[in-house]
Amino acid sequence: MAKQPDSDSFMDMFGRFGRDLKLPNVDVEAILSHHRKNLEALEKSARASAAGAQSLMSRQREMLQDTLREITDMAQSYRAPGNPQELMTKQTEFARKSFETALKNAGEVAELVKTSGTESVEILRDRIKEAMAEIRAGYEK
Repeated sequence: MAKQPDSDSFMDMFGRFGRDLKLPNVDVEAILSHHRKNLEALEKSARASAAGAQSLMSRQREMLQDTLREITDMAQSYRAPGNPQELMTKQTEFARKSFETALKNAGEVAELVKTSGTESVEILRDRIKEAMAEIRAGYEK
């Protein structure tokens, strides 16, 4: 008796099961193809999400490096001003620049997250539309 391979995939087992049942009018290959496309869409969506997360982390690292560089530059160029008004002016300017940068960075991060999420969802949405068309075509036969 021939030994079955130990590493049958889920799709192989499902395909063999469907062929062994010998049900009339069941296109097992069409069903497998349908599910294969679903899995491919999920994989593509996951890759898009991972790429978006990697892009986001890379950009956040750049933002942090820029911020630390600005703080270092400010600290190195800092000289005790002659009067309290100059000190307040410098501190106010630094606080203003920090706030503006934080707002700009938050907006950019939000846009990156939105773009990444939209791309991932669009992949799945497109596959759902295709699947519905495949199901309708199957019923029309």
